[in-house]
Amino acid sequence: QEQLVESGGGLVQAGGSLRLSCVDSGHESYVMGWFRQAPGKEREFVAGITWDGKTNYTDSVKGRFTISRDNAKNTVSLQMNSLNPEDTAVYYCVAGVLLMRGERWYNSWGRGTQVTVAS
Repeated sequence: QEQLVESGGGLVQAGGSLRLSCVDSGHESYVMGWFRQAPGKEREFVAGITWDGKTNYTDSVKGRFTISRDNAKNTVSLQMNSLNPEDTAVYYCVAGVLLMRGERWYNSWGRGTQVTVAS
């Protein structure tokens, strides 16, 4: 059974940085990525990366967040810089079959890690 476990969330001041990591204990997935859900808002796609390094980012994080993966270790990371309070959310690690922004393309989800950005 595939299991995704996130780490690296926490509290940071606006303008600061955090790095999220996720280990996939199951089989290797073609796509790994991150979604987030802010209080009172719908869950949204943040970034995704394919096994061969293709990436996709939502517009609001382009230039600030960088996704990477280590195929040998079955891990994906999200380096988040220049954080602002609007980035406050629970961040979920995902694994799926296509690099798309819709939730239905992702069949494995982690439990989430809280990121809070203080103003």
